[in-house]
Amino acid sequence: MSIDSSAQIASTARVHPDAVIGPDAHIGEFCVIESDVVIGARCLLEPYVYVKRWTTIGNDNEISSGSVLGTDPLDKAFPGERSYLILGDGNKIREHYTISRGTKPESVTRIGNGNYIMTSGHIAHNCIIGDNTVIASCALVAGYVEIEDQAFISGGVVIHQYSRIGRLAMIGGNTRVNSDVPPYFLYSDFNIAAKGLNLVGLKRAGFTLKEIHHLKAAYKLLYRSGLKLNDALARIEHEIPSEHARRLVSFIRGSKRGICRE
Repeated sequence: MSIDSSAQIASTARVHPDAVIGPDAHIGEFCVIESDVVIGARCLLEPYVYVKRWTTIGNDNEISSGSVLGTDPLDKAFPGERSYLILGDGNKIREHYTISRGTKPESVTRIGNGNYIMTSGHIAHNCIIGDNTVIASCALVAGYVEIEDQAFISGGVVIHQYSRIGRLAMIGGNTRVNSDVPPYFLYSDFNIAAKGLNLVGLKRAGFTLKEIHHLKAAYKLLYRSGLKLNDALARIEHEIPSEHARRLVSFIRGSKRGICRE
């Protein structure tokens, strides 16, 4: 067992001899840490957290009671072999949350840095979550989903497998996501539909008025011009001199599922 001398382990916790616990980590009452787990510096695990094998947790993470990290995938094709869950730094995962490791051997579920993940939800196998996202309570993220930086997923959202959600997209509560979601925009309705720019998120992220103006123009061309998709993308590329517009076009051109419409 490799436990740093400054780490604090509750007497009722069970830590496997092969686990690694970093400096100033706090492992609460009745936690279970399996073999082949790494927990970084200054992490806080509240009571009753279960960290399963082949999970790596970076520094400064806070994991609340009842959460289970590194669960076997909820996938009938799972062969039972080694795969991984990797968390970055500075994440907060609140009560009663589950995150699965990858399905295929040696594959990875990856969570970035600075994410705030609220209560009673699930992130499935092979998802890739970026940095500084918010995933609200009771959201369900199916397998192979990608969520880019600073996206906001409201409560009760359900995301179909293989869907992609772009940077700074905001999805309203109880929305069903069954297609790709371009960055920077606001979405709602039971069947996801675009509703304009995510103005609050853009302003909080420090976007200038000029940058927001460019994205408004791109939104109008994409959703309200009546143009075919490829024609709208070509006009955005030609008419809007913005790195964010270029990123929007690149995201859409890379979509395999197709994007949601207005």
